[in-house]
Amino acid sequence: MIKPSKDGQLSADAGVLLPIMAPRLQADVHPDGYADVALWGAGSLGRVRFSPIAGPYIYAPNRLVSKQGGVYVAQSRPVMLIGGVNLQGIYPARRCAWWHAPEGRSARAKVSRSDHRRIFEMDWGVLIVEALDSGLRIAGGASQDEAEKALDLTNEAIIAEAADYVTRCDMMPEADSLMRSMVSQGIHAALSSIRRDENGAFAGLAAGQAYSAPARTYYRDGYWTMQPLLTLAPEAVREEIRLLAKGVQPDGEAPSGVILTGPAQSDAWQRFVADCKANPKTHKRAVPEYHNRPQDWWSDHFDSPLFFILFLSDYVDATADSAEVQLHWPTVKGITDRYLRLAGPDSVLPLKPRNDRDWADNVYREGLVSYDLGLFVGAMDAVARLGENLDPALARRARETADLARAEIEAKLFVPATGGYLDYGTSGAFVEDHLALDSLTLSRFRAISEQKAVGLLRAFETRLETRHNQEQPYGSWGVMCAYPPFKRQGDLRSKTAFPYRYHNCSDWPYWDGVYAEERLRLGLGGARYALTRWWETCLDNGWIGAVEYFSPPYGRGSLLQGWSAMPAAVALKYGFDAANSEPMS
Repeated sequence: MIKPSKDGQLSADAGVLLPIMAPRLQADVHPDGYADVALWGAGSLGRVRFSPIAGPYIYAPNRLVSKQGGVYVAQSRPVMLIGGVNLQGIYPARRCAWWHAPEGRSARAKVSRSDHRRIFEMDWGVLIVEALDSGLRIAGGASQDEAEKALDLTNEAIIAEAADYVTRCDMMPEADSLMRSMVSQGIHAALSSIRRDENGAFAGLAAGQAYSAPARTYYRDGYWTMQPLLTLAPEAVREEIRLLAKGVQPDGEAPSGVILTGPAQSDAWQRFVADCKANPKTHKRAVPEYHNRPQDWWSDHFDSPLFFILFLSDYVDATADSAEVQLHWPTVKGITDRYLRLAGPDSVLPLKPRNDRDWADNVYREGLVSYDLGLFVGAMDAVARLGENLDPALARRARETADLARAEIEAKLFVPATGGYLDYGTSGAFVEDHLALDSLTLSRFRAISEQKAVGLLRAFETRLETRHNQEQPYGSWGVMCAYPPFKRQGDLRSKTAFPYRYHNCSDWPYWDGVYAEERLRLGLGGARYALTRWWETCLDNGWIGAVEYFSPPYGRGSLLQGWSAMPAAVALKYGFDAANSEPMS
């Protein structure tokens, strides 16, 4: 349906959904002729209908161009231009998100007109639509002042900013059209995750389009999203670390993410959470049940504190900004002490409680979880390195713990029959021993030997790369996150209860990137399949923007997912020749 072009852009004869994310404004522009508009920190602003743009089309990050018109998004202010169309209707949002329940007058927008402008004021944000002969200019704001200042940009300025952004994302011009377009869209996912407040200050790394109500930033999503940003926008990484530090408790516990909403949305969200807790039977739609503090999005996630340490370590390695280590060392110490306390008897390995609170948030993993243990070893190594002069005693204990953990992992988690490691389990009880791609953390953070890491990657190549796995029924479509499907149904909930859906054997592009990175680091080559097959599938299905996850029987998750920039980050890190190389025997 969509074809990559030599210039890294995408061509299509039939229109497809264009997802838009800029520092403030975001939208879904539908080929039938309407745009659903939202604002970071505020939520939904409304729907604008217009005459459809005729094809053929050329798509690029935050841009659509055709002979008739196009869609252009500014970067400096929350405004977009839709050229060559006529206005057909404006429908202001009645609520900022599905969970919002405004009452009385606050449920209706205040409407006014000024020249060619229609202004819609809601309690949580403002939408302004300007209809001119040249097309529509759509602006949003936390206030009318912010939206009107956005409209001060001329059409020419908006178009120029849109073109500059497309150029900025085009970071591998030497590659073939498939790889070049993947890198362009992946870098777009990373750069567009950098959000701003109405005053232009940093307001978090968004996980993607679907995470603006309430606006929040995640530890794990942020860690993988920031990999290309370490060189492209290190100041954003620094500010993200400072935001995430606020969510870590004195005892080292941290939520899945930190809520960053504006005041109106924040008040509405807190009322909703309180009502859910007071009247659970009246709320049929599921919400995360562990919002223990106002800024917490899903409190007490097992992997989040470890990601905070890894975040800090990667940032210091890339920038040599050791001042951040000193600033956050009490937080690092609290996290380290927490995981040392979580070790089982006669062990240094922290035991995960039976809950669904790590990245596999549809699976009740418990006991020894390879994914979490890889993060743990990586975090302990980071503490040992970062604290060598700052806190020698803690650094020494972390180093000793990491060494003991490696020996235990090898003794307790290796599965000779698969060449991999346990997904999760408890000694003498149930263990899930299928191959799980997230156990790549053991390799990435050097929790296992290089020899065992090579064996693990060979096992993934044979069983998780769908081109080599003839048992799964869908042909060659990407790299599965696990195989075979989970054994114990009682450990699964929601989407993952179905084989080949979500955590249960879908393709997650961010794990594809981690897998490709490890293949290249260990000299195995053969990374192109992992780096590009998912993207081919996206284009075949008409999905523009780095997807969260997908599988043939169930389709895709959300678009413009920040951590799905990992394949682009890896391709840029190693270069086109390495990324394109054949597997080594």
